Amino acid sequence: MPRTDDLTNARLVQADEFYTSLTDIEKELKYYKKFFREKIVYCNCDTLNSNFFKYFSLKFENLGLKQLIITSYNPNGKGVKCVYNGDLNGNQIVDEDEVEVTEMESDGDFRSDECIEIMKQSDVVVTNPPFSLFREFILTLNSYDKKFLVIGNVNAITYKDIFPLVMENKLWLGVSIHSGDREFQVPDSYPLNAAGCRVDENGNKFIRVKGVRWFTNIDNKNRHEELELYKRYTPDEYPTFDNYDAINVNKTALIPEDYYGVMGVPITFIDRYCPDQFEIIGNEYILNIPKGRGYVNGKRLYSRIFIKRIQQS
Repeated sequence: MPRTDDLTNARLVQADEFYTSLTDIEKELKYYKKFFREKIVYCNCDTLNSNFFKYFSLKFENLGLKQLIITSYNPNGKGVKCVYNGDLNGNQIVDEDEVEVTEMESDGDFRSDECIEIMKQSDVVVTNPPFSLFREFILTLNSYDKKFLVIGNVNAITYKDIFPLVMENKLWLGVSIHSGDREFQVPDSYPLNAAGCRVDENGNKFIRVKGVRWFTNIDNKNRHEELELYKRYTPDEYPTFDNYDAINVNKTALIPEDYYGVMGVPITFIDRYCPDQFEIIGNEYILNIPKGRGYVNGKRLYSRIFIKRIQQS
């Protein structure tokens, strides 16, 4: 009989088991093609059925990859490790005999010593980690100074141990997703009890998840495109916070072009953040703002990021 903690883990895995679409992967990965040449790619939260494996195995030669490694988590047993070294049969498709599949000593959890060792030997991690473990996942990658490109929720930006990585330019958002929600395939046993769910003609289940973003520490030219500003500062349109010396800006597009003091902007500013144009001062937690959130005229606002323009010399 399964143990209680095994059953709990299984439920958590199912709740986190979102399969990223091949379209979303292709749209983002196209910005990093040169980076991947001669790299060992590690997908440490995936399976052979995942679209990450499909993308990297089919694009292996085109990207000039050195090796592709997949590890799969099994909450009730041992995980699986899959290694692909490219097309050996000359038919430009992935054959079963070209993928080395072995049982792991551990359950395949990304935090296990076994997976950590594989990660240390890899050049870059690309995957869709469990949303509930996103914080721990990113901190694990950062502790080993590992390059990564992963999917998560934009609200992770506000976490007290993730936001400092943003400030230190050790983490930023990807290129292809800026707003809206994304559709993920889920296991057949996943309950469809929320809006935005559907079942396709083959019986596959899908749900839509809001606030999804790519997170990375791989540079790209889009990150250095400055935001075009057109608004002028007026005290009436940009009131000062009741509990912090900064002006409030309700939308990133409304940042005034002629103001160089501290501004509080929505967290979605990160979508357009250019480190050559703005300096991130902190958020409510880092700055220890009274009441834990910015207030304007007695009204509590949504979470803010506090920034300053960089004056060009």
